[in-house]
Amino acid sequence: MRRQASDTKILVIGAGIGGLATALRLAGAGHAVQVVEATGGPGGKLRTVPSVAGPVDAGPTVMTLRPVFESLFASVGLNLSDYVTTVAEPLLARHWWPDGSTLDLFADADSSAQAVRDFGGARAEQDFRDFHRKTRKLFQAFEKPVMQSAQVDIAGILAACLKNPSILPTLMPGQSLSHSLASSFEDTRLQQLFARYATYVGGSPFQSPALLSLIWQAESGGVWRVDGGMSALARGVERAAKSLGAIFEYGAPVERIVSRESGFEIALSDGTARTADRVVFNGDPAALYRGLLGPDMTSAVTRRGVSPRSLSAYVWSFAAQPSGRDLAHHNVFFNEDYRREFDAIAREEMPKDATLYICAQDRGDGLNPHGPERFEIIMNAAPKTGTTDRDPEEYEACLTRVFTALSRHGLEFDTLPARSCLTTPSDFAARFPGSDGSLYGRSPHGTMAAFHRPGVRSAIPGLYLAGGGVNPGAGLPMAATSGRLAAEEILTDLASISRSRRTVTHGGMSMDYRMTAGTASRSSPS
Repeated sequence: MRRQASDTKILVIGAGIGGLATALRLAGAGHAVQVVEATGGPGGKLRTVPSVAGPVDAGPTVMTLRPVFESLFASVGLNLSDYVTTVAEPLLARHWWPDGSTLDLFADADSSAQAVRDFGGARAEQDFRDFHRKTRKLFQAFEKPVMQSAQVDIAGILAACLKNPSILPTLMPGQSLSHSLASSFEDTRLQQLFARYATYVGGSPFQSPALLSLIWQAESGGVWRVDGGMSALARGVERAAKSLGAIFEYGAPVERIVSRESGFEIALSDGTARTADRVVFNGDPAALYRGLLGPDMTSAVTRRGVSPRSLSAYVWSFAAQPSGRDLAHHNVFFNEDYRREFDAIAREEMPKDATLYICAQDRGDGLNPHGPERFEIIMNAAPKTGTTDRDPEEYEACLTRVFTALSRHGLEFDTLPARSCLTTPSDFAARFPGSDGSLYGRSPHGTMAAFHRPGVRSAIPGLYLAGGGVNPGAGLPMAATSGRLAAEEILTDLASISRSRRTVTHGGMSMDYRMTAGTASRSSPS
């Protein structure tokens, strides 16, 4: 356990990956950190449900940008590999189309280029290589001012554009991802494949900005399988934070945050209260804006920082024996008409023929499954505004549409999942207060969407934000980065107060509070 650097009390609300990263970073700096979480364990959206084959993931399934997590642990003098076992997957994902064509993409760009050539010919390969170079420039230009910044750095973006004028067309107003891809790829199947990356942050490719094409670079840098399932990542960060003195309290829903002159009072649902000098909220910022944590917190973020909402999903988590298709760990089954799918979602309807993502949890490099296997199937959906009531007809409709579509692709399961295996937008809305079931916070639609997303500093002094609903955005690496950035903003503020106190001692003795670890390095995939 680390020696406390000060008597400042820091309370983190929520043990999602953002809150866990905050707790780890602050505990590593020697501060007293307590985490309160409504559910029974760490992870937030990183959760599992039981199955006959063991716990099956029911949340995020893809780990990219592993250096983000390595840097987080290194910033407190620890090694990620001592707490979490990850396995690199050479095959990023296997893609399937209704015409029977398939395409594997790889962590090695040249291998992907060759696969694209075999799939679509020499023109397709050249289009892919050009796209890979263009998105690499975008990723490099925006990594520091957006993905490694507590708030979007507009001056940094302008500097990046002046340094790399070739990226400017991608940033033009009205340039959607779908429109950009139509000019990048002649093969419509490749347009559809790379358009899917808008859904990684909860958007439609027809309304999200072309800038989101840079997400390809995050995935092309490699994907990792987490031994024990994705929730093992959360448990590993929790264990590391505990080793440095962080305290975790589970089954402790927060009902209200009250701002006092001396700090904050946090009221729990059991009638008890906690006090803190600084608070980090690791939940959907919309909960603050809507007053779900009390009237004192409604000014923490603006309306445009939380609205409109991003996509939700229907998520199946179950075990069965598959047949008919050779699945990889990550699989995508495309539909005939991508636009029709998102038009239905815009009308808040369940798509009749949706793109389906399948994580075959027991498959991957070095794995040879036997018997029932664990699967997570994700279908995009509209957020659930206004109510958390479950539609009694949703289960049958979703079951029919999802498994009929997979059957058309030639994939069958020996048993179909029960109602308890389905998480709906209503379920997500109930599980994550204020979210409307949206899984990614504010919608990424529109050229200025990234600029409206809240930063890690709220408008209330002493209250900080972490998680996928704040900058730098959704996805495990970005949510973890937000937690680290929130912690480092707190450390900066506390150091500033400490320096201020030392300048006027009034005959007393100044204390030089030292952080026990440096700032995390900025890493990007090779």
